Amino acid sequence: MDRLEPKYRHEYKYPISDLEAAVLKERIKVVMPLDAHVGSIGNYLVSSLYFDDYYDSCLYENENGINPKEKFRIRLYNNDCSRISLECKRKENGKTLKTSCPITEDQVRLIINGGKPPANNSMPKLLKRFISLQYSRELIPKVIVNYIRAPYSFSLGNVRITFDSDLSSSSDVKHFLDGNYPTRPIMPIGKLLLEVKFDEFLPDHIYEIMQLNNFTQTAFSKYYLCRKQNL
Repeated sequence: MDRLEPKYRHEYKYPISDLEAAVLKERIKVVMPLDAHVGSIGNYLVSSLYFDDYYDSCLYENENGINPKEKFRIRLYNNDCSRISLECKRKENGKTLKTSCPITEDQVRLIINGGKPPANNSMPKLLKRFISLQYSRELIPKVIVNYIRAPYSFSLGNVRITFDSDLSSSSDVKHFLDGNYPTRPIMPIGKLLLEVKFDEFLPDHIYEIMQLNNFTQTAFSKYYLCRKQNL
C-alpha cells in the first residue's frame, strides 16, 4: 500500500536567522505542539538521497523554473534503517504533491549499487513507477541532503511548520544508509529555513502569531542548492 494519499498542499519557505527562529518557536508553542515523533530532544535528523537522470533534468528544471516538475528521493530519520521511505515530490502551479511508500533496506542497497529491484504485483505503485524510470530515464542517486528538523503541527487546516537547520550535503551516495560520509555545510552560519505547509487554508491566529509578512518568501530547493555545491 502507498503510505500517503496524494493531495496538493501549499508550501511556503522563508530563510531566517537563529534569533528569529528562537522568537517564533516561543510564539508557536502556545498554539501548536511539537510533532509526536521528535521525542524528548525536540527535533530529528532528516537524511534524503536524491535521484536524477543522465542529463540532470531535475537540476535544470529547478534552474529554469519548469512547471510542473518532480523529484524522487529515499528518506530516513536519525539514520534508522528500520523505517525507510521512497518519496516523489511534485511541484505544480505553486502547490506541492508528495507521495510516499515504504522501501526495504535491501532494495535501497541494491539501488545505491546500480541495481534495479525486481518488480512484482505486491509492490506499491510508486515503487513500480520508480523502477520503470530507472529503466526509461536511467535515474541514479546524485546527492545526500541532511538537516535537523524541529516540526510543529496543527490539525485544523493540516498545518505543519518546520525549522530546518544545519543543512549539509554529500556526494558519497554509496554510504547513505551507513551515515558514515563527509558532509559540506550549505547555508551560512546562523541561518536556517522556515517552512509553512497547509492544505486549503492557514488559520488566522497562526498567521498572526507567525507574522509571516515580516519575512521574505523564497523558492528554496534543498536539492538544487546541494547539487550546485557538489558539482
